[in-house]
Amino acid sequence: MDGWLRAWNSHDLDAIMEHYANDVIFASPVATQLVPSSNGVIRGKAALRDYWAEGLRKFPDLHFELKETYVGVGIVVINYVNQTGALACEVLEFEGEQVVRGYGTYLFGEDQSGGLSKS
Repeated sequence: MDGWLRAWNSHDLDAIMEHYANDVIFASPVATQLVPSSNGVIRGKAALRDYWAEGLRKFPDLHFELKETYVGVGIVVINYVNQTGALACEVLEFEGEQVVRGYGTYLFGEDQSGGLSKS
């Protein structure tokens, strides 16, 4: 998970994207704010890249502190704290070496920005 963390914290979008399948599906409550027409679900690698590029643009101080990594069969859960101090998890489902589904998850009761906003 060092590569995941390093890519995000350096805002290296190419490095972030290299592990995702072309037909990836990513769901997150943050997507409903950054891409309202998505209804929280981003479909395809190009759309995911655009979504994350907008997130990095909108939150230039974005960075993650890794807390725990949980490994299952074809699944990885990454528990981290973001730049506002909010706890979050990414759930990544793999086929081979590529992520085919991902889910951004946040503590129940936190705002639906995923703790990205400072308001």
